[in-house]
Amino acid sequence: MRRVNMETSVGLFLLAGILCLAYLSIRFGKLEVIGEDTVTVTANFSAVTGLKVGSDVEIAGVPVGKVDSISIREYQAAVRMKIRKGIGLPDDTIASVKTRGLIGDVYISLSPGGSNRLIPPGGRILDTEAAVDLEGLIGQFIYGSVKK
Repeated sequence: MRRVNMETSVGLFLLAGILCLAYLSIRFGKLEVIGEDTVTVTANFSAVTGLKVGSDVEIAGVPVGKVDSISIREYQAAVRMKIRKGIGLPDDTIASVKTRGLIGDVYISLSPGGSNRLIPPGGRILDTEAAVDLEGLIGQFIYGSVKK
């Protein structure tokens, strides 16, 4: 009888440990298991140099979402973003590809406009600004083709 109680206690302790490990893996891995609390928005850019799936989407420096996919559509980069629910984006929002510092991470910065109409889930951001090609600018400066 005492052996059965000990085995039951060890089994319950092991089960609790596995559940805690699973919870921490999901929490710190930022996985969505039980439904997502995001909405999808797309934007087309002429260039997204350095942008990757999983890059941050920010408003005023605060992360509000992630880049979900990057594809090519009509010779432009089509970027699908997942934005947290509750973040209402006006339909005149501007999406810009930005870089942290000179050689930092590339991310999408959203600048909400003043419109009262919001972009619906699955909608499109129409105003975009492509990434600045720093290598091209430095090359032009070094080889003297920049006009003063």
